[in-house]
Amino acid sequence: MNRSVAIKTAVRLGAIVAGALALTGCALLSTPDPVQTYRFGGQPMATAEPAAAAPIAVTLRRVEFPQATEGDRILGVTGVETAYIAGARWISDARDLYTESLEGAFAAQSSRVRLTGFREAAPATHSLALDVRAFEARYSAPGAAPTVVVSVRARLLSAPRREVAAERAFTVEQPATANRVGAIVQAFDIAVRDLNTQVVAWTDASVR
Repeated sequence: MNRSVAIKTAVRLGAIVAGALALTGCALLSTPDPVQTYRFGGQPMATAEPAAAAPIAVTLRRVEFPQATEGDRILGVTGVETAYIAGARWISDARDLYTESLEGAFAAQSSRVRLTGFREAAPATHSLALDVRAFEARYSAPGAAPTVVVSVRARLLSAPRREVAAERAFTVEQPATANRVGAIVQAFDIAVRDLNTQVVAWTDASVR
């Protein structure tokens, strides 16, 4: 092979290698599929009447969530199979969004209770403990419009010994109008608002 042929061959090989590296770089730096974020439990409608006496302070303990749903992914369940809904996430952890929605519900709807955070120094006669047992979209069949199920066990504990003063389980089932992310998120929002309204009314009736 003469010198000119060798040079041309080397140039062609260099171009091939450079092209391969460029394609590899594009693959490594490719943009992931877009993910739309959503929220639930927006500002509830105010329904509380002015309190006749000073409100009763109740401390909200840390809300417990199942590990599968405490984060920002939306869980779908079909029979014994589970999968997260693709392309959609909560704007922040579901636990945090739910806590914010419950605090807002008490502020807007409670006529007897002033809900306080567990880090606040204000004295409270009771504490409210919520254990979320289900927070998911349940499908009767693949592709069908799901039903959002939110289930919570609530306990009202008297201070300072944390004895159970009242206890109740709440479950709300809200059908989605379609098997679309927007419709499913709307069903979560309606279910959370409904459940929070029930929890507020029960707490108001249970505190002494």
